Amino acid sequence: MERKAHQREIVLCRLNGLAVSEKKFNPVFAENRKARHDYIVLETLACGIQLTGTEVKSVRRGSVSLAGSYAAVLGGELWLVGADISAYAYGNRFNHDPKRNRKLLVHAKELSDLKMKTEAKGLTLIPLKLYLHRGRIKVELGVCRGKALHDKREALKKKALARDLERM
Repeated sequence: MERKAHQREIVLCRLNGLAVSEKKFNPVFAENRKARHDYIVLETLACGIQLTGTEVKSVRRGSVSLAGSYAAVLGGELWLVGADISAYAYGNRFNHDPKRNRKLLVHAKELSDLKMKTEAKGLTLIPLKLYLHRGRIKVELGVCRGKALHDKREALKKKALARDLERM
């Protein structure tokens, strides 16, 4: 019995030519690095996303961009607006529209909390990354507040100082 369990841990998955153990494998398909520069992330939330078949295939190929996208509560549902999932190269006439709005899946309580935060406090919902978790594609949403220009400059100075100290 122990031998079989041990063999399962040793099993390797292959993605883009890299071998990674199955236990620690959660590939990130897209990351919104600019969001961490432009916004202060107050809290994060993982939520599901409703995709069509060709969208899933495009995401798994890595042809997705979260730049300039945001999430909004529209008509009592949470939507991802402005995310670009490129058309699947081998898709036929049933291929998807790359810029369409996509429904995000959250619990009703989480939805009401997010709606209150965005309306009352003037916060924004920004997608931080798109990743795979237990065979499902998830979106990590950040509840964010915009940074002022001096805050951005300060963060860049801190990064440069840390990089210089690391070199020494």
